[in-house]
Amino acid sequence: QVDLVESGGGAVQVGGSLRLSCKVSGRNFHTLCMAWFRQDPGKEREGVAVLDRNGATTYADSVKGRFTISGDSAKNTLYLQMDSLTPEDTGQYYCAAAGWIPTPRRLERGAYDVWGQGTQVTVSS
Repeated sequence: QVDLVESGGGAVQVGGSLRLSCKVSGRNFHTLCMAWFRQDPGKEREGVAVLDRNGATTYADSVKGRFTISGDSAKNTLYLQMDSLTPEDTGQYYCAAAGWIPTPRRLERGAYDVWGQGTQVTVSS
């Protein structure tokens, strides 16, 4: 079985940066589709960024150019580097995994099988 544990969340001012980590256990992340999602209270969980087993990436339009998804095979850890943060980036951030997802579905919550517990990101003015 696959286990995902997020860390690295916190509070930051507008324009600041954070790097989130997702430690993967049970499978090598490079054999999976890995993703970051986020959710604010009262809103649907939305896809932020995806890294597939071939190294291809997908980003939501709202974060493209500011966020970067990457992985470290030696540590079996997925990362999300977040720069130029705005209050709209506030939310609970989740790591997710699936065996393979067609490109058109990669930012859809229902496509993923395994989820971490989440880590909170708060961006203040």
